[in-house]
Amino acid sequence: MTYPHPLLPGVIALAHQAGEAILPFWRADVAVTAKADESPVTAADLAAHHVIVAGLTALDGSIPILSEEDCGISLAERQGWTRWWLVDPLDGTKEFIAGSEEFTVNIALVEQGRVVFGVVSTPTNGSCYYGGAGLGAWRARAGEAPEAIQVRTQPPAGEAFTVVASRRHSSPDQERLLTGLAASLGELALANVGSSLKFCLLAEGAADCYPRLAPTSQWDTAAAQGVLEGAGGEVLDVEGQPFTYPARESLLNTFFLALPAAAPWRETLLRLCRVA
Repeated sequence: MTYPHPLLPGVIALAHQAGEAILPFWRADVAVTAKADESPVTAADLAAHHVIVAGLTALDGSIPILSEEDCGISLAERQGWTRWWLVDPLDGTKEFIAGSEEFTVNIALVEQGRVVFGVVSTPTNGSCYYGGAGLGAWRARAGEAPEAIQVRTQPPAGEAFTVVASRRHSSPDQERLLTGLAASLGELALANVGSSLKFCLLAEGAADCYPRLAPTSQWDTAAAQGVLEGAGGEVLDVEGQPFTYPARESLLNTFFLALPAAAPWRETLLRLCRVA
């Protein structure tokens, strides 16, 4: 196929290579180390990180890289970047440690704080999602041709409104928001899935909304945001503004809402979020 961005095919191949570096450690009783913020890291995270950094540098050595596994770059330096790679070599490390298949490799190209495109690959089954705003979005299953994907603006007739939730992370604000959504839109179905696959469920039209009123980091979300935006979705902050990645001291995200850009219930969600 013809790719909508010249760097995209190389990044897709690189995401698969990183997945291949991860798999030997999966379900192999890999040692777990706690980082300074108490989040876990394994040899698999580091193996994927090294593959990605080498590969991105070979693709275009002029673009700096911000990876979860090498994020100690000063704000003064990052403020000078106009575009950069934002990488999570193994998103869903806790899922990986638990033996789940719900972990991904995330690579995004960011320019002036906005995601240009993102690639999300799932090492255990060889599938990959990729896309960006104005570029389109695709799902490529192992051994199959890429298939264009698109969000849905309403659930199919007879199907409940489906909210994507984190299996491991929630908050009182998020629970209040879910209660308000159920009161406004009817009984909810909850889709619990790990890592950035939450965004991908929306992008492929399998769910309706992903509100996140609990902490995430920039590398957790950028790649999958690109996929969702390419599929006709959007990611907003709780004030309804586009969700961006400006250079700032903290690499933690603010809270966000992921949804179809043309959703007829968009204003209801924003109103409920302000109440929550």
